[in-house]
Formats: sequence, C-alpha cells, structure tokens
Amino acid sequence: MAKVIGVGGVFFVTPDGEALRGWYANVLGIEFTDWGGAIFRPEEAAAHPGAATIFSTFKQGSDYLAPSTKDFMVNLMVDDLDGILARAKAVGVEPVKFFPDEANGRFAHIMDPEGRKIELWQPKPMSA
Repeated sequence: MAKVIGVGGVFFVTPDGEALRGWYANVLGIEFTDWGGAIFRPEEAAAHPGAATIFSTFKQGSDYLAPSTKDFMVNLMVDDLDGILARAKAVGVEPVKFFPDEANGRFAHIMDPEGRKIELWQPKPMSA
C-alpha cells in the first residue's frame, strides 16, 4: 500500500533569509548549502536511539506553536507517488501541480482541506 515514509522538508517565507539562516547556523549549528537549504540525512538521526520525525496536528487555538503565527508547507516523502495520487483522486483530491521528473525525484502539490499546500516527494537516490 502506498504510504508516506517521512518528512522531506519544511519550507517557509521570511523577509530576510540570509539573516535567518545565519541565526539558525549560529544558534543551532545548522549547516546550509550554497543554494540556501540544509540537508538532514536520515542516517544521522538513526545513529541516535529514539530519534524520529514527528508528524502531528494541533487543535485550533493551541498555543503549542506560539508565539509564531506562520503557516508552513510540509514536504512529505512517499514511497509510491502514483499510488498516493490515485488514493487522493479516489476521494476527490487532484494535484494542483505535478513535477514528473525532477533532478531529486518526482513531486506533486496537493491542497489540504484548510488550504495548506502539501508537497509529495518520491525521492531519487542522492549522489554523495
């Protein structure tokens, strides 16, 4: 059965990406690439017992994300993009955009019921 196999990325808009990346690098030690993103390899997390990626929802009005008021797009890694899209179509969800053959794999964008964009990603193996 087609299923989500992990979170492939979190993307958000900021007025000053360079400054924010600098803060994350300085405060949290995140190493950014020259294209502006950071790559977290699963084998790094796997080396730490108990490490995991969490996907969770919160009740409306929850202050768990406070004081942030940002909305996020979530990238979900999938093992079978066609299977996921077929299941989505069966319940009336059509992709708003489809990227069949990108350098990093295959992608599709769908919208959740509250209007958040979800990026589905079937990755290609990455070169070292």
